[in-house]
Amino acid sequence: MPEAPVLVLGATGGQGGAVAEALLARAVPVRALVRDPGSGSARRLAGRGVEVEAGSLTDQKSLTTAMREVAGVFAVTTPFESGVDAEVEQGRTILAAARESRMPHLVFSSVAGADQHSGVPHFDSKAVIEADLAAGGLPYTILGPTYFFDNALGGADRIRSGILDLPLPGNRPLQQLARSDLGAFAAEVLRSPQRYVGRRIEIASDAPTPSQMAATLGAALGRPVRHEQVPLDAITNPDMHAMWRFLNGPGYQVDLDALHGAQPQIGWTTFADWASRTFTATRST
Repeated sequence: MPEAPVLVLGATGGQGGAVAEALLARAVPVRALVRDPGSGSARRLAGRGVEVEAGSLTDQKSLTTAMREVAGVFAVTTPFESGVDAEVEQGRTILAAARESRMPHLVFSSVAGADQHSGVPHFDSKAVIEADLAAGGLPYTILGPTYFFDNALGGADRIRSGILDLPLPGNRPLQQLARSDLGAFAAEVLRSPQRYVGRRIEIASDAPTPSQMAATLGAALGRPVRHEQVPLDAITNPDMHAMWRFLNGPGYQVDLDALHGAQPQIGWTTFADWASRTFTATRST
């Protein structure tokens, strides 16, 4: 009998794409739920042997159908298209489909710090989903990723011009995660669920300070980069303002030594590794 696939929600996005990539690298069959099977990213997945199905996180019927006869499900929700209330509804629709389909194991990607009552809207929405999941009787594992290395790419032009903008003091460590490490960790959980069922695990790859990040980016680019601390008052988006206030306060609290020691097979990416791969190709000659 063929091996049952793992269903990856959001497989054309950053997190889901990293999980799909890690599963494929381990020869695990993958099924992907996508809004548009005709999109370029969906066609590329299909070309690699991924079973692509049409549906959305707000359509319980399509979710239930996609969850049939799977080995597990990787789920990620987002507030950034329609807001935090819509994100909670996404989560609840996913959970309803998971119960209806009786899938064997749901891995939910939340956020580190969601259990700290932070007041960050997109942390709190994920906390609601986490609570529903924990109370719902489903076999589950919750992953809590920190800030992603790739978030720096939103300011890539400024970095190439010599400035790293971050609303943190230069000496304040910021726990961060490589998407590839999230993918590898989620693949590990999905392949060996019995070790992880019922657990909530926060994950980070490295914790450089902004000053260290700037120096590392400068080394990758071959020219100086300096950190410029953005005033919190300059961040007008309420959700992002709350997040950076949290990161200036209690912040993420991942025990990196314990995490990395318990999971050495992930190969944990340093910020320097990521910066070298990402920015060295753009170095001036």
